[in-house]
Amino acid sequence: MSCPREKRQIAERGFISEYGVLSESSRGRLEYDPECDVRTCFQRDIDRITHSKSFRRLKHKTQVYLQPEGDHYRTRLTHTLEVSRIARTIARALEINEDLTEAIALGHDLGHTPFGHAGERALNRLYSGGFKHYEQSLRVVDVLERDGRGLNLCYETRMGILNHTHGAPDDTLEATCVRLADRIAYINHDLDDTIRAGILKADEVPEIIRSRCGERNSERINSIISDLIENSSDGVIKMSDYMQEAVDFFHSFMYSDVYTNPLAKSEESKVDGIIGGVFDYYVKHPEKLPKELMLIAEREGVERAACDFVSGMTDGYAMEKYGEIFIPAAWTVK
Repeated sequence: MSCPREKRQIAERGFISEYGVLSESSRGRLEYDPECDVRTCFQRDIDRITHSKSFRRLKHKTQVYLQPEGDHYRTRLTHTLEVSRIARTIARALEINEDLTEAIALGHDLGHTPFGHAGERALNRLYSGGFKHYEQSLRVVDVLERDGRGLNLCYETRMGILNHTHGAPDDTLEATCVRLADRIAYINHDLDDTIRAGILKADEVPEIIRSRCGERNSERINSIISDLIENSSDGVIKMSDYMQEAVDFFHSFMYSDVYTNPLAKSEESKVDGIIGGVFDYYVKHPEKLPKELMLIAEREGVERAACDFVSGMTDGYAMEKYGEIFIPAAWTVK
């Protein structure tokens, strides 16, 4: 009798279109790994990512606002979950592989730094090899997770993670789906958080966004996704020109009026000092690195190991290490 995985693979042939990736057609893993009887290869990728340490750390990493007062602002983890849900909705409607889509979405930001893109910019200046979070996300799943053994994910998942920001000519439709879902998610939830923070009022949102996408966060997301699904066909995922113009304007507006807003970014100047101080310390004191990163220092250089360590920190842990290194400890006379 067929095992559950084989039954699922047979079923996929019926509900995944010719443009989607069948799990049985995956190009495989970096290292041979016997098939699971229950889960397809992409389902296993989902589980490996969600059980990883780097995934759990996302809950304490900044999305946009540093140290916000309140429990309802997005973190890197909630962003990831929102991307996953949007991407799966699109994937199901377009009859491509939901499991591969979810795996890419859940892994796409595993390499993000503490303090959001401010931390990424700081590390990019400090590390001589340059730093891009999407490259680091691939490095996390290939090299850093499981004490240096990596997660040994499928080729399609790995390439979707690597190319989730800019895309690549040979992207699967599942990877394209996540790339678009990432942008749809962050422009909408970052605007929602900006209004929540009082930096922008709802009636100050430009008319083209309000009229074409909607007045509320859920309405905007639904309008964009619905337009995308309606206008995608024959292996091409796209929006109508009408909606694409609005989304492009939306994206530009977020960068011109929100991400660079002095109120929103008032604390970011401190990020360079924290990231820079901790990074320089570990470059000069590699013996203080965790054991698995000391091995990376031996193989790939101290800077590489320090970059891996700092980029994996949560906001709180980075500040804690900075305090341990540079702030005198309290003492008492006995």
